[in-house]
Amino acid sequence: MSTDNELNIELGNDVAQGSYSNLAIITHSSSEFIIDYIRMMPGVPKPQVNNRIIMTAENAKRLFLALQDNIAKFESQYGEIELYNESKGVIPMGFGNSSAEA
Repeated sequence: MSTDNELNIELGNDVAQGSYSNLAIITHSSSEFIIDYIRMMPGVPKPQVNNRIIMTAENAKRLFLALQDNIAKFESQYGEIELYNESKGVIPMGFGNSSAEA
């Protein structure tokens, strides 16, 4: 039995594992927002976009509000999320030191 407000969404096996991103670049036109997700890794000179999401301005705002709500809930449970180097305009790429050993 389902109500009118209930969504029945299927999550396929190929999507369920997700894909990792540690950088997102957001651009917009007069009617759409484009979010490019990138995985930057040490030793990779030119990272590539591994996913692009295009959404309407209204849905982008809904995403913003949902993220804002979830971040507030996360921080109330686990503490404030710190943004490192934000004031310096540095991309936060904390991969540790470069003296890795096998």
